[in-house]
Amino acid sequence: MAESAPDRLEVLALQGLPEVHERADLGALIVATGFEFQDGDIVVVTSKVVSKAEGRLVPAGGTPAQQEAARQQAVESESVRTVASRGPLRIVQTRHGFVMANAGVDASNVPEGTLALLPLDSDVSARAIAARIRDLTDRTVAVVVSDTFGRPWRRGLTDLAIGAAGIDALRDYRGHADSSGRELAMTEVADVDEIASAAELVMGKARGVPVAVVRGLRYDASDSGVQPLIRPADEDLFALGTTEARAAGTDPIAVLTRRRTVRDFAADRVDPAAIQRAVAAAITAPAPHHAVPWRFVLIDTDEARSTLMTAMRKAWAADLTDDGVAPEVIARRIAKSDALLGRAPYLVVPCVVMAEAHYYVDRRRAAAEREMFLVSMGAAVENFLVALSAQGLGSCWLATTLFCKEAVRRALALPDAWEPMGTVAIGTPAVQPPPRTARDGRRYVVER
Repeated sequence: MAESAPDRLEVLALQGLPEVHERADLGALIVATGFEFQDGDIVVVTSKVVSKAEGRLVPAGGTPAQQEAARQQAVESESVRTVASRGPLRIVQTRHGFVMANAGVDASNVPEGTLALLPLDSDVSARAIAARIRDLTDRTVAVVVSDTFGRPWRRGLTDLAIGAAGIDALRDYRGHADSSGRELAMTEVADVDEIASAAELVMGKARGVPVAVVRGLRYDASDSGVQPLIRPADEDLFALGTTEARAAGTDPIAVLTRRRTVRDFAADRVDPAAIQRAVAAAITAPAPHHAVPWRFVLIDTDEARSTLMTAMRKAWAADLTDDGVAPEVIARRIAKSDALLGRAPYLVVPCVVMAEAHYYVDRRRAAAEREMFLVSMGAAVENFLVALSAQGLGSCWLATTLFCKEAVRRALALPDAWEPMGTVAIGTPAVQPPPRTARDGRRYVVER
């Protein structure tokens, strides 16, 4: 987008919009206020009235306990991962890609006993409003859907864009020269966010004005929406979040020692990208002969989980029966494993591939080769667990699949050369683990 800063802007509150109900024609209601639109106007609409018109209100119950339970359930349903939390507050990534408090679930300016969820797709909503205004007024306007966000490291709230139509979200200055003639290499300005914030100055949080018009800004027309504003994961320097559990900061030793075994998980969905990042860390482990002897089987469907757990149950029961273990003891052991593996939001089966090893006729060398590969597998799994912890995820490495390797291979259709090395249960900790009891490393060192 080329430089087009105006000398003067107007930000106008649009008065007279009635209470918006489900299935309301929001574009027509805006036009019915009698506001005289001009070509190039930017209409800013709060997400709340869009949600009302689109039926995105859910019941919250009458008592405080019911309302809090409904709010937590709504946040869970709208989230793909928890970035940070403190008490009832959760900073989450929504399925839209936004990182915000409580997934935008809000009880303000809605009927008593209800909660508002964000629109399903605010870009689509913005396009519909812009098209309706154009049809009714013959004026071409851009539309920005706004919502309120907090910001890391700064107090106070501000409005940002969560949907846009007819306007470029970003003003790209890269390759242009600044006022001193230096080339700009990184500068992109989030125009639609600045527009949303400017509009909020006349809408206010308690004035009941959900629509404003920004006039006088020159902009490039675009229907790319707000997705260009969402930073890709590989560019995100702060993807690990900022909870107290990550308060160790950049101290690499603290990152390592913060990892704890977690067996009690919240129901939050695990972001598959976090698993992939942990696998990328795992495969940096050392391995003999420049081999790549690790594989990570991601159990990310209910069908795969059910098939795996059923196969393990049968194999364990048969094995323990052969060992003469009492049926009630077998049932307790299986139930304990089922409780953890069935409750964890995500499962991963790490495998070592011994086919990568050198072949030795000598038994001692062959045994040493196997030990080297098993040690390498342990290093890879430890990297994996630490990387999960660094992203705020809890994990528990269980021996489960070690006792029924062949059954697991059949259940997951794995090659014969892959040896399952347990199962890693993964999820957001239901409660943050307590700090690790300090150990004196000198007690475990022998000096010669």
